[in-house]
Amino acid sequence: MITPGTRAAAIVNPVAGPAVNRTRNRQSSDLVKRAFADEATACEVVFTKYAGHARELASNFASQGVSPIIAWGGDGTVNEVASALAFQPAVLGIVPTGSGNGLARELGISLDPSGALATAVHGRDRTIDIGVLGGRTFVNLAGVGLDAAVAETFGQLAGRGLRRYVQATMATVFRYEPSTYVLTFRENTWQTSALMVAFANGTQYGHGASIAPHARLDDGLLDLVVIAPRNGLRVLWGARRLFTGTIAQDPDVRTATVDSATIASEQPIRFHVDGEVVCGGRSLTAVTHHAALRVRVPR
Repeated sequence: MITPGTRAAAIVNPVAGPAVNRTRNRQSSDLVKRAFADEATACEVVFTKYAGHARELASNFASQGVSPIIAWGGDGTVNEVASALAFQPAVLGIVPTGSGNGLARELGISLDPSGALATAVHGRDRTIDIGVLGGRTFVNLAGVGLDAAVAETFGQLAGRGLRRYVQATMATVFRYEPSTYVLTFRENTWQTSALMVAFANGTQYGHGASIAPHARLDDGLLDLVVIAPRNGLRVLWGARRLFTGTIAQDPDVRTATVDSATIASEQPIRFHVDGEVVCGGRSLTAVTHHAALRVRVPR
């Protein structure tokens, strides 16, 4: 809950998510004022202007002792704010207005801004893990392969929302060429051609599409999911397992739990962290940091 006399902040991405959410974003200052009306707390609302701005703003607020710091936007905005608040005492609040909102859905945070703000004000604090892949922090999911390619296509489309994500998937899945990777973790080495390799701290991309149904945000581990190559039609048919929680039952899927792993390829590896695409080197290390982030969740 909010401590009287403290300061809070809301960092708003005004272009996150579908158009209907962007309209709500413009009303964010009024919504925040109403949410904090009965609290002896000042809450500053600021708007992001460029990629990386949310991280800069959150870092500045955290250094001033501001808490909670609310990420108002999609998974990318949450990622930026969380990256700045990891290992810090400041608490992350989330108002999910993006296209997937996978982390918010898993945490049970309302997709309605007023409900999410009520959680930011009156909720309880939960400590969760974070992951790092290739030196980049992720809170929910990171991956190599098809999901990174879809994320890149999605970022190039005009508009947001589930419809655009389906469009990005259809535009990518039939032309994507799998790569060969060497995965090393504990005493295991997997050399495999893969459609995609996912490192899951949370369970889902959003909309109930669960890539790692048994992942837990606070177990100190990442769920490693490796999907073997298949043609586009089989990809689309197999996608149903994301919504039934049965992906591990697919004979072309291998899974493991890891606290660290290395993925290597003969070519530079493009990967995503919470949907944001990054170009890395020929070898990436994934690690998890236990209990590194405080987040405000419903009571």
